[in-house]
Amino acid sequence: MTVPADVPAGKETFVFSPEDGVPPQVGPFAHATRFGSLVFVTGQMPTDPATDRLVEGGVLAQAEQVRRNLEAVLRQFGLTLDDVVMVRVYLTDFDDFNDFNRAYATWFDGPLPSRTCVGVTGLAVGAAIEIDLIAGIPERNHP
Repeated sequence: MTVPADVPAGKETFVFSPEDGVPPQVGPFAHATRFGSLVFVTGQMPTDPATDRLVEGGVLAQAEQVRRNLEAVLRQFGLTLDDVVMVRVYLTDFDDFNDFNRAYATWFDGPLPSRTCVGVTGLAVGAAIEIDLIAGIPERNHP
């Protein structure tokens, strides 16, 4: 499902499918909500949409899958990670902070977005990492 580029004034929610490269929801929520020129992307887990299973490996392997899932949602709006204005990262082991930062810094070609990173005691499906974000729809995508 590709989302039209026109930007309505009100709130719209979107649910995508594994065929779009986005894992199915694990709860009652939309994958993304668009409000004006902002897109709010629900926290993505390190779930492979092809298998609906958590990827194996440490935080870096899981972060890579989360990145692919976030990009799949953004792609539905014609956006990339460089359109992101705010990121929130949740780590179950804060000892992974420095390793994650090195990988995360490679995700962007342009200026880095604002970011919050917190340590948590647990995440859904036993994940080591979850990331949600807010992206802005640039003027180039407006009618």
